[in-house]
Amino acid sequence: MSLRIYNTLTRRKDEFRPLNPGKIGIYTCGITAYDYCHVGHARSAVVFDVITRFLRYRGFEVTYVKNFTDIDDKIIAKANDLGVNTAAISERFIAEHDRDMDALGIVRPTVTPRATENIDGMIALIERLLEKGHAYVVDGDVYYAVESFPGYGKLSCRNIDEMMAGARVDVDERKRNPLDFALWKASKPGEPWWESPWGRGRPGWHIECSVMSQRYLGETFDIHGGGEDLIFPHHENEIAQSEGATGKPLARWWVHNGFVRVNSEKMSKSLGNFATIREMLKDWHPEVMRLFMISSHYRSPVDFSPSSLAEARSGMNRFYATLKLLKDMKGAMGEAAPEGRDTELAARLDELRGRFVEAMEDDFNTARALGYVFEAARTVNAHLGEVRPPGGGSAPAAVRAAEGFFSEIGGVLGLFGEDPDEYFRLDREREAAKRGLETGEIERLLHERREARAAKDWQRADEIRRRLAAWGIAIKDAPEGTTWHFA
Repeated sequence: MSLRIYNTLTRRKDEFRPLNPGKIGIYTCGITAYDYCHVGHARSAVVFDVITRFLRYRGFEVTYVKNFTDIDDKIIAKANDLGVNTAAISERFIAEHDRDMDALGIVRPTVTPRATENIDGMIALIERLLEKGHAYVVDGDVYYAVESFPGYGKLSCRNIDEMMAGARVDVDERKRNPLDFALWKASKPGEPWWESPWGRGRPGWHIECSVMSQRYLGETFDIHGGGEDLIFPHHENEIAQSEGATGKPLARWWVHNGFVRVNSEKMSKSLGNFATIREMLKDWHPEVMRLFMISSHYRSPVDFSPSSLAEARSGMNRFYATLKLLKDMKGAMGEAAPEGRDTELAARLDELRGRFVEAMEDDFNTARALGYVFEAARTVNAHLGEVRPPGGGSAPAAVRAAEGFFSEIGGVLGLFGEDPDEYFRLDREREAAKRGLETGEIERLLHERREARAAKDWQRADEIRRRLAAWGIAIKDAPEGTTWHFA
């Protein structure tokens, strides 16, 4: 099956062929660096991280560019409130962004340009737009004239009259059209500025992405991505700027991830349901968050709620239970099972790997692809349960085949990177903290229960089991010891 990707511009799923064989250029819009990253940033980051990982897995050389907006009204306002310069604000929150992305297991982009590093390129692009009649100057400001670009609205599938009626636009009587947007803003007292042919000022928001994407990927590149909320006006304006200057398509595919909701409501600070990545990571393992975000197709909306994340945690625990089984069996390698049974498992995993790839090549359908990974876990559990002799031996070839499968697929999805024992230790600590418990107290009770069982004090042992069960803790007794987890 060939790779097919949904294109927001054409409103259909088309067969993907890169502009340059074997190479793919991707640009996504990054954060405005004035505050901590929220779960909306996490969704977009995970989506394009998995897309990039998969394309590289399929043998493409991917150049992934993701920018930082480090000059903006919000950055200026925060800097003024705190009495520092804008660079201090933007550099602080760029560093915080990197910390959050690293915690989520996001592979760093190939290039992460800053807007302030590309001012000369923005001025040059604005000059080209003025020369071509796509822009005009008013009192040191430069505006893009949307009516000069016949294709304006083609990405959002709206005409100019509809956009004028429905879009929230800045009221400025100096504009020829209310939809015209700023390419360059004349400086105001107390604001950073750069010299330009139109006087001191700073760039508008939209112009930076046109410049940075084309600087690193060329005038036309393969994939432009971002959240669905950026389709209009940001990406629409990027197209107008870039194509108005070059006469060439900016991106061949436009790929957008769906909205994020929290408890079925739109996420916003005003509603008080705004959740930062670092707040979420206090309660949930990073891989649980990743699994939740890729359990739905990237174009679908996702709803962050305790119940949906708890479901993702349950799924992640099932995966790590399989990885724990593999680790334990590898540590106790003994007499191998008949070779035919190991070959049977390897063949089944190869089949599931192929189905995984087919699902991912169908517009990066992680929801369907994950189904095959869960099926692989069930298959491995059943197979190893059959071939594992009572003495604790195992089938080395089967273990190696299963380890290889999960390592390979985990590399694509950004999952299964934790040692299983460490994963469950962290999971127990997080769950205990959420329930107001301490793992030390739980371990003390388990130790007391072991002593009661050794002394054949079954009544006391049962009392402790019931007490732990009341806390939501399940325990499992095995020859090698007792383990516990939160149900």
